[in-house]
Amino acid sequence: MKHIQRVVAALLLISSVGLCGGSASGSEPPSSDDAIEHGRYLIRIAGCNDCHTPGYLLNEGKVDESLWLTGSRLGWRGPWGTTYAANLRLFMSDLTEDQWVAKARVLKARPPMPWFNLRQMHEQDLRAIYRFIVSLGEAGDPAPVFVPPDQEPSPPYATFP
Repeated sequence: MKHIQRVVAALLLISSVGLCGGSASGSEPPSSDDAIEHGRYLIRIAGCNDCHTPGYLLNEGKVDESLWLTGSRLGWRGPWGTTYAANLRLFMSDLTEDQWVAKARVLKARPPMPWFNLRQMHEQDLRAIYRFIVSLGEAGDPAPVFVPPDQEPSPPYATFP
C-alpha cells in the first residue's frame, strides 16, 4: 500500500511540474538576466579570466569587471609556438550567439587553451557565456598574433617544457 502511495505522490509531483510550466529536464531557456548571471558565474569558475583578463591571477581575481576578457599580452611559449589569450569581447562582437555555439563545438586551439573542455559544455552554458561577454560590450585591443616556434616572441611570455 505504501508503495502505491509513493508512486501516486511521485506522479502527482511530476504532473504538477508540467502543469505549472516547470521543466523537470531544465530544457527551458533561462531569462536573459539569468543567462547573463550564469555566464558571469561560468567565466569565474571555468578559469576564463585566468588567461583572458590581464592581471587576474596576480591580483587574486580582484580586477574590475570592465577589464574582464579583454585579452592579454602575456605569451604562452612552447613547442607549438607562442600563443596569446584572445580579447573575447572583441571576438564575440563578430559572432551571433548561434555562430558562437557552432564555433565552440568544433574549436581546436593551441595550448594552453583547454578547447576540449569548451567542447563539452552544455549548449545553455555556451549561450550564457556568450550573453555575458556581449553584455560587457567591446573593449580593449586585439591580443598579439601567434608567433611560430622558430621565431622569438616579444616579452613577456611564460615558457612550457
